[in-house]
Order: sequence, then C-alpha cells, then structure tokens
Amino acid sequence: MLAWKMDWKLSFLRPGSHRLAAWALCAAWASLSAGPAASQTDRPAATSSPATGPTASPATLPGVALPASPDPVLEARVMKLSAELRCLVCQNQTIADSNAGLAVDLRNQVREMLKRGDTPEQITDYMTARYGDFVLYRPPVKSSTAVLWYGPAALLVLAVVVLLFIVRRRSKLPPERFESDPEGT
Repeated sequence: MLAWKMDWKLSFLRPGSHRLAAWALCAAWASLSAGPAASQTDRPAATSSPATGPTASPATLPGVALPASPDPVLEARVMKLSAELRCLVCQNQTIADSNAGLAVDLRNQVREMLKRGDTPEQITDYMTARYGDFVLYRPPVKSSTAVLWYGPAALLVLAVVVLLFIVRRRSKLPPERFESDPEGT
C-alpha cells in the first residue's frame, strides 16, 4: 500500500482545491477548440518506381477522385466553392472532401454552373434555396441559427457559473464535513 494514497472520492472537492475547475476548463477548451476533421484528400497518392515495382495509381485507388475538368483554374474555383458547401450525406464534411454520390453530383453541378458563368454567390443562393441553410458549411447568423452559433458559449458560461457556485458553497463547509486524509495532513 502506498503512503501517499488518499481518498480520491472527495479530495478534488476540498476547500482550496482547484482540480475540478481545472478539469472543467480543460474540457470546455477542448470542446471549443476542436477543429474540423482532417480531410481524406490529404493522404499522398500511390506512385510507381522501378525499385518497388508498380503500385496503384490515384485513378485505381478507391475513394480518390480525379479532376473532372482539364482547366485547372475552373477546378480550383470548383474546389474553393465546394469547400463552403456541406455534404448532405456525410454532414461533417464538405462536398470537396466527400466522395459520396450526392457530393460528387453537387460538385459536378457547381462545375457546370461555373462553366455557365454563374457567380459563387448565385451558386450559393441556388444551393441554399434548394437545400436550406444546412447546406452551408458556415451558416449565416440569424434567429434560426442563433442556438448553433451562441449555444456552445452559453453552455460554457453556464458551466463556469455552476462550477463557481459549487466551489464557493463547498469552501464554506466546515472541515469536519470532509473525510480526513489517511496521513492526517
């Protein structure tokens, strides 16, 4: 048995202890600072070399899409606009990152609209009219999306207020309300 062993059930709630507050703030920070998931297109393409022999080309790898347009400027515009539209199947990816059938169709539709001469604003308006604000990866701030934008901050403020209330209330309790340390410290 270790000499430093202490009763872990209430040790973090003793007056003057800030472990609970530190854990709550770390959890809140982690939830707010989580970035978007890494895209699947970040992986390197397989190549062929004389030393290792032939490997799969990007065209034969499952889930790897080749550009549909020989014009690199048009393809860059398609990918930039596609990065602003949410995949309606995957929901946590843009249509640029997703290889779902609907995402491929939407990318092709964006490509055709850009070839026709539509502006990115016109394409975004068309997609929003057809699928709603949900299709936008960064929805606008308005009354119907207020909870989405301000909800996490409100929950964080509420958690800090509750935490401060609990810590303040427990700091006013007499020491005999807590279990004593085995070492008597």
